[in-house]
Parts: sequence; structure tokens; C-alpha cells
Amino acid sequence: MRTNNSLLSFSVAVFVLLASAVLNSCGVYKKYQSQTEAPENLYGTGDTIAQAMSDASIASISWREFFTDPLLQQLIDSALARNTDMASARLAVEQAQASLKAAKLAYIPSLSLNPQANISTTMFGAAGSGTGLSYSYNVPLQLDWNIGISGSVTVNKRKTQAILEQAKASRDATQANLIATMAQEYFELLLLDKQLEILIKTDSLWDVSLETERALWENGQAYSTAVNQMESSCMDVKRQIIDTRRSILSVENEICKLLRMTPHAIERHKWGEYALPERFGTGVPAVLLENRPDIKAADQALAEAFYNTAAARAQFFPSFSLAGLLGWTNNAGVIANPGALLMQLAASITQPIFAAGKLSAQLKIAKYNQEDKLNQYVQTVIEAGNQVNEALADCQTARDKDALFKRQVEVLQDAYDGTHELMNNGKASYLEVLTAQESLLSAQLNAAENMYNGAISLIGLYIALGGAVE
Repeated sequence: MRTNNSLLSFSVAVFVLLASAVLNSCGVYKKYQSQTEAPENLYGTGDTIAQAMSDASIASISWREFFTDPLLQQLIDSALARNTDMASARLAVEQAQASLKAAKLAYIPSLSLNPQANISTTMFGAAGSGTGLSYSYNVPLQLDWNIGISGSVTVNKRKTQAILEQAKASRDATQANLIATMAQEYFELLLLDKQLEILIKTDSLWDVSLETERALWENGQAYSTAVNQMESSCMDVKRQIIDTRRSILSVENEICKLLRMTPHAIERHKWGEYALPERFGTGVPAVLLENRPDIKAADQALAEAFYNTAAARAQFFPSFSLAGLLGWTNNAGVIANPGALLMQLAASITQPIFAAGKLSAQLKIAKYNQEDKLNQYVQTVIEAGNQVNEALADCQTARDKDALFKRQVEVLQDAYDGTHELMNNGKASYLEVLTAQESLLSAQLNAAENMYNGAISLIGLYIALGGAVE
């Protein structure tokens, strides 16, 4: 009897080893290799790219180093801690971690305790005049163990790991988007403050021009229409001041929503007190692949599809399981007290033979899904390169236009000062003064907006290259 048991154990062991070798050769246990290659010239080519390159890569800079304004840092920290979307992303990661822990524990046998007790009545005598009670009980500790020679446990664990990595990438993307959105809203506030400062200063100067024009009209040196036109321009500036203040309130409310707080004023510095980095490098495509959350997520989605294919392939191979009982009972055919030790062990091997085409269909569907995920991954990489290229172009455009705007403001300021002096001496018409005033105001507002566009382009490039790391 002992010889038969040894032979059975040896046969089972040989079968497991052979099955594992076959499955490994069929790719069931093969581990997914992350995608690392990127198309050539991923970021595009041209002077814009070359001018943006330097020794350090922007993708490796922490957001705290990139955004040095302490008040902005406080807003970002508060948003990361309080924002609802960020909280949901963190919970998704925790859920995926719990699932992975359960998948790892699948290698261990499951144990359960299932105590049972029965009371039965026995009737005896010719007319059933006597009765007796008998008690029976079972206190078994039950073991169930799926050995997983088909690779199902390993594949499920690796697939769950890929799902966890997707959740982490989604969390990182949410964080990067939240940081970028907060920074954009903050810089929009700074822009509006700058524009409001320009408008208030302009309003004060134009009021002086209006008073001068009224004095000329009272002295018979100007027409009433000139006064009306000048006053209309002044009213337009005052209207813009009101609109700008309303816009400031609106942006502050948007920031409060990101912070999950009731509306309140947002403390901030003036424009230019804390500048963003001016020169930086994009690094190489590998850096982009390592840091962008959407590419990480696409890669792990492909990994999940890879393991789904492996799981579908594993369904064609046998499964091996063990089940056993160990406990105490007094019901072993005949009621006996005290009880006796209960032991039971069973092993089973299941080999699919015909499943009405379901297994083949599942494998084909898994392969098609894996191919689709590969196409999506490639498209994600291409779109990432396009986004980086666009951001680089926007940064360079804003930088090139900055010097032109500054020079334009200088010459228009000189023109305004000269025209206003001529008007005071009665040598320039109100139309020339209006034209000079409106041209200068427009140039000043456009220069401020271009500075804002440059900052937003830098933020966009930072996020496009996978920045916002701690």
C-alpha cells in the first residue's frame, strides 16, 4: 500500500513538471516585456527643437523646482490633499493594491472551518413506545488548493499587477493635470492683475487727457465732438476695468473649486516675482516613455491584454487541485462517543476536451484585444510626440514675440507722450491722441497676454514631457 502511494506521488510530481515545461514552452508563463521603443523623430525636427535642447531634461525636474512661487506651491499642495478627483484616483490605487494582495494569496491553500451537529430520534419497541436521542457532530478543517499548473494563478497575479500599474499611472495623470490646471489658473490671475494694473494706470492718464481736451474746448480750441470721443474712450477703459475685476473673481472661484473650498480671495504674488525656467531640454524619447502617465497606462493596458491572452491559452491545459479534511467526528458510520479523528484527502486533474468552441473563441478574442491595445499604445506615443512638438513651438513663438512686443510698447509709449504734448500745445488733433492712446493700451495688454501664453506653453511642455514628479 505504501509502495502504491509513493508511486502515485511520484507520478503526480512528474506530471506537474512535464505540464509546467509544456506550458512554459507555449508561452503561458512568459512575462510581458514593456514597450520601450519610440518612432524616430518623435518630437519632430527643426530649429524649434534644437533651440530648446540643453544639458538638463525638464522631465526630471520636480514640480516644486519648476513652480518656485511659494504661494502657488501652497495652492498645489492643498489641491493634491483636498481635490475630489485626486482622492478618487488614490482610492483606485488602494483598491488595485487590495486585489493584487488577494491574487498573491491565491498561491496558498484556502482553509475553512465548517462545524456541524445533528440530533436524531430513534424509535424502538413494537408500537414505538420508546424513543431515544442520538447526537452526532463533525468539526472539520477543510483545505482547498488549486495547484495552478496551467499558469492561471501566475497569470492572474501578473494581470492584477498590470491593473495596479494602470491605476498608479491614472493617479499620476490626475496629479499632473491638477498641478497644471492650478498653475494655469494661478498665472491667469497674475495676468488679470497685470492687465488691471495697466487699465487703472491708463484710466488715470486718459482722465488727464479728457480734462485737457475739455479745457481746450472751453477756450474755443477744440470741438465738443472731440470731448465726447475722448470721454467715450475713457468710459471704455472703465468698462474694461469692471470686466477684468469680474474675471478675477471668476478665476478665484475656479481655484476654490479645485481646492474643494467655498469661494474666497486667493493670495498671490505679482507677475514676474517668481519666473518659470527659461532654458531646458526635452531629453530623449526614452525619458518621455518613462515619465508620461498616459504612456505608462497604455503600456500596462497592453500588459493586461497580454496576460488575458495567456489566461485564455492556459484554459486548454489541465488543472490540478487538492482537497482535504482534518478534524474530529463521532459519526464514522456508527455513532460513537468519544469521537475519532477525521481525515480525508482527494486530488483531481481536469483536462478540457470539447467546450463547443468556447475556448478557441476566447483565445481569438484575447489576441484581437491584445493587437488593439498595441495599436492604441503606438497611437498614444505618436500623440505624445505631437503634443511635445506643439508645446515646444508655442514656447518658441512666445519667446520670439516677447522682444517684439516690448519694443512695440516702447515706441508707442514715445508716440503717446509726444502726441499728448502736441495736443497740450494745440498742435495735434484729438483723433491723433485717441489713436496713440488706444494703440499703446492694446500693445500693453497684448504684451502681458503673450507673457501669459509663454508661461502656459512652458507648463504644457512640462506636463507633456511627463513632469510633475515629486
